[in-house]
Amino acid sequence: MSGVQTLEVGPDDGDQRLDRWFRRIFPHVPQGRIEKLCRKGEIRVDGGRVKSSTRVEIGQMVRIPPLPDPNETQPDGSKWNDRPPQVASKWNEADVEMIRAAVIYRDDHIIALNKPAGLPTQGGSGQTKHVDGLAEALKFGLEEKPRLVHRLDKDTSGVLILARTRMCAKGLTDAFRSRATRKIYWAAIAGTPFPKMGTIKLGLVKAPGHGRAGENEKMRAVHPDDMRTTEGAKRAETDYAVMSNLAGRVCWCALVPITGRTHQLRAHMAEIGHPIVGDGKYGGSGQENLGDGWGAQLGGEISRKLHLHARSLSLKHPITGAQLNLIAPLPDHMKKTWNTLGWDPRDVPADPFEDEV
Repeated sequence: MSGVQTLEVGPDDGDQRLDRWFRRIFPHVPQGRIEKLCRKGEIRVDGGRVKSSTRVEIGQMVRIPPLPDPNETQPDGSKWNDRPPQVASKWNEADVEMIRAAVIYRDDHIIALNKPAGLPTQGGSGQTKHVDGLAEALKFGLEEKPRLVHRLDKDTSGVLILARTRMCAKGLTDAFRSRATRKIYWAAIAGTPFPKMGTIKLGLVKAPGHGRAGENEKMRAVHPDDMRTTEGAKRAETDYAVMSNLAGRVCWCALVPITGRTHQLRAHMAEIGHPIVGDGKYGGSGQENLGDGWGAQLGGEISRKLHLHARSLSLKHPITGAQLNLIAPLPDHMKKTWNTLGWDPRDVPADPFEDEV
């Protein structure tokens, strides 16, 4: 049994979960034991109590309580350093091929995916297949799987970046937090907003769902004048530009989220009466809504899936300093809609807001 230790978080170990940092140093200590030591306050960071999910930063001091020797025998007769039997991967070969085929950029530090629509970014209630889990198939020779640094909604496709190292993860996280990245989404929108280029400045607040466990919760728009009196409301801002329209019935829009709120683009477009095509959650399940525009379903040959795609992401590489401009092709259901409506991605500028920036 070891004594109490105090270890400093090193320069390559910052911005990661405490339990992951702990297991790298003491691989023989199981996850359940780490969580119990945190609950009892035996593991502390800078003198304070923490959870196993607390993120540690460079230079912080972690108190390590007495731990069993790796060769010490447990009550059941096994050794602390005995590794548990290998569990067969729950991802089949088709899953592995799918996630690897989604890679649109890769270097020693970053992997960028064209995330398929319908695939969650990470696990949640009832979600068994997600990018975070499938990232095990994206190691490409490294010991650790790449880390998520931002999110896309389950039904939104497009550019999703993962960091291959802890140092890169910190740099990318800082870039997203400081809004040093530029994300442009493409969407098919019911109706045509007027004016054809503008900014939506409506706050958002989470509205509870109707199920016993709060299922189906959604974001509710809040007028700027009501922000101070609406508990939990957060500022939200979206730029939009109409790229092409079809008789006022449907249009192709570019959307830029200035802020990054949950469901921001979907809630904002629905609130001004022009929901994203296929968005039954915010735009209704029919062809008409009570706003100024049409409903979220066009019918006919147009897919009922959400027509929202993270088309491009521009940022400065956190390690090399090079400018990255990542572009993701449209998913199949949106490609079919674009073909049906006669829209060609080659006919529009990469950034229609460029003159406005």
